[in-house]
Parts: sequence; structure tokens; C-alpha cells
Amino acid sequence: MRTTGWADYELIDSGGGRKLERYGRFRVVRPEPQCLWTPRLPEADWTSAEATFDPEGEEDTGRWRFVHPMEPSFPLAWREVRFHGRFTSFRHLGFFPEQAANWAWIDEQVRAAGRPIRLLNLFGYTGVASLVAARAGAQVTHVDASKRAIGWARENAELAGLADRPVRWICEDARRYVQREVRRGSRYDGIILDPPKYGRGPNGEVWRLYEDLPGMIADCAALLSDDARFLIANVYAERISGLAVGSLLGQALDGRGGRIDWGELALVEQGAERAVGLSFFARWSAGA
Repeated sequence: MRTTGWADYELIDSGGGRKLERYGRFRVVRPEPQCLWTPRLPEADWTSAEATFDPEGEEDTGRWRFVHPMEPSFPLAWREVRFHGRFTSFRHLGFFPEQAANWAWIDEQVRAAGRPIRLLNLFGYTGVASLVAARAGAQVTHVDASKRAIGWARENAELAGLADRPVRWICEDARRYVQREVRRGSRYDGIILDPPKYGRGPNGEVWRLYEDLPGMIADCAALLSDDARFLIANVYAERISGLAVGSLLGQALDGRGGRIDWGELALVEQGAERAVGLSFFARWSAGA
């Protein structure tokens, strides 16, 4: 799937291990090791960006460098859903723009149901996918282990004018929550699963993608209602593929029918043919 730019976001240029992006009115430079090619634009276009993230080590940690003092957060929108962009301490800006292709698909699935559906968003972060689904008519349960992320998600709901929509914000370890929901016999019509490679729950629970993903997908399949619409999984990890995630979905959903798509999620560079692959996805939908 290829995500192209929209009014409040575009990938301007890429190369040399970096991305030059626009978030609203701000141009931002961030590291991206996969960009092995040469940038199209002169270096002056990069050095004049309002914000540059300087990494420290091999992970996402580092610090921002600004050409002038800037507010830590600022309003953005995707379609009719508004949310905050944020200069976080781990190079991201409070959301992942490549996920817009998934947001469009989720919006389509919720609206096509023609009825209010129950949706579970696991590892929901700052809640943009939850708000897209809520605006489309879903009753959302949003789960994330970070109290700060839940707070940001609530702020996004306020900014989007969706604070009165039926969204439950739950700060809990996603795996533990799903296991408890299976025991309760709960059912959902749609599930979004966007786990990290490694993470910790609020009570010290440890999430390891390669060890825990198969069981999590199996439990998510058990939570789907008889007339469920979809299950989508998105993974940011080097040693995995869309085919691998799709195979897990196929195993867990054997006998349900429907359709499974899988592949890579990429950001398309504005005015160029090239794109930056950033994650792998697999998705099941009840329709053919």
C-alpha cells in the first residue's frame, strides 16, 4: 500500500539516510536508514528545515534541533479528523503518516458495515485510527500501555470534536487485556493490531514481537464476532514480512472465508516515483 501526501503532510525528499517532510507549515528532517539513495533536492533545502532530529545511538532516541523556538505540539488533520503533531523525544511526531493508507481502509470498512460496529484498537498510541473509526460510526475500545499516550489520545479526541463519541480509553497491557476479553467471551466486529517490536506494560509486562505475535493474533481471531468485518495487523520490524503476518492471519482465521491481503506500507515521495517502505501489514476482511 502506498500513502501519498495530503493537505497537512507530504514527503518532500529522501536519501542519504534521511527524510525531508512537511507537517502542516513545518518542514522536518528525520533519520531513515532505508533511504540509501541520493536526495533530489540541494542540501540547502534540508538545512533550512524548521526542525531536525539528531539521533543518539541506533534506536529512536535523540534530540530535536530547531531554527527558532517552537511549540511542542501543533494542530494537524487527516480528512475531517484533527489531531496534534508533537515533537517527541523519540523522533516521531505523535503519529505515523504512512498509516493514512490504513486509516482510509478502516474508514471504508466501518462505513460499509451499515451499522454501528464494536472495534478494538490494540497498541492504539495517540488514537488517530480510533478517531477515524469513531467518526465513521464505530464504538471503539482503545488500549495502550502508556498513560502519556492515552492522555494524548484524549487531547486528540477533544481537538477533533469527537470527545462525545463512544470511545473507551484503557491504559493496560494489550496482551493481558485481550486474554481477559477472551475469557469473558467478548466479541468485536473489527480489530486493529499495531504492536511494537518490543515494549513494556504498565505493570512491567514484557512484549516481544516474535515470541508474542502468534498468540496475540490467535486471541484476536477468537474475539471476532460471527459477522465481523475485519482484522488488520501492522508491524514495524526488520526480520518479518507481510507474508509472515498474512500467514498468521490465515492460520488463525481458517474456515472463516473472506479475503486476506498482505504487503508493505510505503510513503510516496511528492513529485517522484520512489517510495520509502516503512512497515509490513496483513488484513482480513469478510467481503470477497
